[in-house]
Amino acid sequence: MTVASVTSPRRRGVPSPKASSIRLLLVDDHEVVRVGLRTVLHNNQGITIVGEADSKAHAAIEAKRLRPDVILMDVRLPDGSGVEACREILSEQPNSRVIFLTSYTDDDSVLAAVLAGAYGYVLKEIDSAALIRAIRTVSAGRSILDPNVTKRALEWIKTVPAAEGPVRPSSLSPQEERVLALVADGLTNKEIATSLKLSDKTVKNYLANMFQKLHISRRAQAAAFFVKRTV
Repeated sequence: MTVASVTSPRRRGVPSPKASSIRLLLVDDHEVVRVGLRTVLHNNQGITIVGEADSKAHAAIEAKRLRPDVILMDVRLPDGSGVEACREILSEQPNSRVIFLTSYTDDDSVLAAVLAGAYGYVLKEIDSAALIRAIRTVSAGRSILDPNVTKRALEWIKTVPAAEGPVRPSSLSPQEERVLALVADGLTNKEIATSLKLSDKTVKNYLANMFQKLHISRRAQAAAFFVKRTV
């Protein structure tokens, strides 16, 4: 993924560069990944790992307790989506910045991360020097999201219908609302089916009906509709 400095869609104040160490929270359900990250970042001047979390719920608790400068988080967590965790954490702590460190490269996952307010999205095969640069860049208030992805996300938000427009919240059934929320969290059809105890085919049917009602054709547009309606 291209690394570039762009403005995040969720604008927040950009502080002056920190003289003190960057306080980092690690969020990943695999201990071996966290151990590897600690090894990579150990003794690196300017970055201090202040805590770790292995789930969405744990991440929210630790983020509130520690108030880290940067949160390095996986997209997939055992009790939910990292995208949902990102949205919840930033709603309470807008000065923290989230970087997703993940194995998933699909557009929908990246766009969901952008819409949730993340400052970065990097793959787990990133080398240590590039990861350190990414953490420092995000801590300084600059995004490392691909500018083309960010542009598309902003376009989705501009073009999808608002809640007070021709598409009313009541036009979606309660189950469609639940599916919509999970789509906005970046979950796949299979993950949505597991979460709601439905078959994959049923989830596809809900998505098709929802897309028709919202006059959209992409999951990213559905995520944008959800975000636009709730912010």
